[in-house]
Amino acid sequence: MEQASNEELEEYAYVLDFLPTGKSSSLRSEPIAQLVGEGKFTLLEVVTKTKDIRIEDRVYIGKGERDKVLQIKSRIGYNDLTETAKNELPLAIAKIIRQNEQKFVNLFNTAGPINIRLHSLELLPGIGKKHLQAIIDAREEKPFESFSDISNRVPLLQDPVKLLTERVIEELKGGSRFYLLTRPYKQA
Repeated sequence: MEQASNEELEEYAYVLDFLPTGKSSSLRSEPIAQLVGEGKFTLLEVVTKTKDIRIEDRVYIGKGERDKVLQIKSRIGYNDLTETAKNELPLAIAKIIRQNEQKFVNLFNTAGPINIRLHSLELLPGIGKKHLQAIIDAREEKPFESFSDISNRVPLLQDPVKLLTERVIEELKGGSRFYLLTRPYKQA
């Protein structure tokens, strides 16, 4: 497994694609799934124990006994994903964000400046200086409680889940200067 011991390891992940006989370019025929982790949106390729695995399944990939995953082959980059996995990725990310709403709402409540010219919220697509000021003003009055609270109190802001999903995908594609929601992937 490629994840270093000092990094936060993923416990659960969502299946983006399942290849019952593996990749056509692979030397061995083994059932492979491509996953996105719940914690830091880590992209992984795993060998499965069973062929009873479906896209959108939430699977345990932690240190304990795994019921569907035999082994984690490697961490992969966005470009290593199959087309099916790339198509499923935004849906899986949005699902993870919605299921962890409080964690991501807290990001809007606590995010601060990166440097003198750039605020971390400006990394989200569609948030410029005016939206940033509206978010800061609204959260100073009262912290945000939900995504709908953010949408209601910040005029003309896109759906926060959509903004976060777009940012995660942008970070997973690599080449970002700053990583707000994911762990940078360094290809070997």
